[in-house]
Amino acid sequence: MARYRGAVCRLCRREGEKLFLKGERCHTDKCAIDRRNFPPGQHGKRRRPRMLGYGLQLREKQKVRRIYGVLEKQFRRYFEKAAVRKGITGELLLQFLERRLDNVVYRMGLGVSRAQARQSVRHGHFQVNGRKVTIPSYLVKPGDAVEVRSKSRENPCLLANRESTAHQSVPAWIDVDRENLKAKILALPQRQDIALPVQEQMIVELYSK
Repeated sequence: MARYRGAVCRLCRREGEKLFLKGERCHTDKCAIDRRNFPPGQHGKRRRPRMLGYGLQLREKQKVRRIYGVLEKQFRRYFEKAAVRKGITGELLLQFLERRLDNVVYRMGLGVSRAQARQSVRHGHFQVNGRKVTIPSYLVKPGDAVEVRSKSRENPCLLANRESTAHQSVPAWIDVDRENLKAKILALPQRQDIALPVQEQMIVELYSK
């Protein structure tokens, strides 16, 4: 599956806020938002244009895409799946994104960023219900058990991530056993469990035009 391979700090600068795409770096004075809080590009230092309507909706959609590391085609598929289900479309969209295996690994604290968690999944370090899964977009469901494979339990990167994210809170829909590098999916994520500064209704309005 394709993914964005360019510089990620410029994505935060484009949205004008921290998206925490580079893990620990985002919490230091090296963060691009702290050093150059203006849009990237030749004319970035000029006053930010005032956005209304479509512009605000587009920026909100781009922000969510970049937080989860999903390209447009796949993101649109998530929206279409959410739109045909009963419930609030915007919340269902975020629910699909939260259920991705790479996001679950990040929420477990075994990746300092979603990009790093995605790479760990692709390298075959994780299994779901006893079977190795290397697809970052794999959607977990209540009752699933996600854990580090026995061959990867001494992986220094995963162990270092566990220590560096010890302060990170865990959402209520995941029961994490940090000592044994595993987690149990207790329920589907609800909107109150997804602490992201996004207005998902704007995305619904954008795609509904």
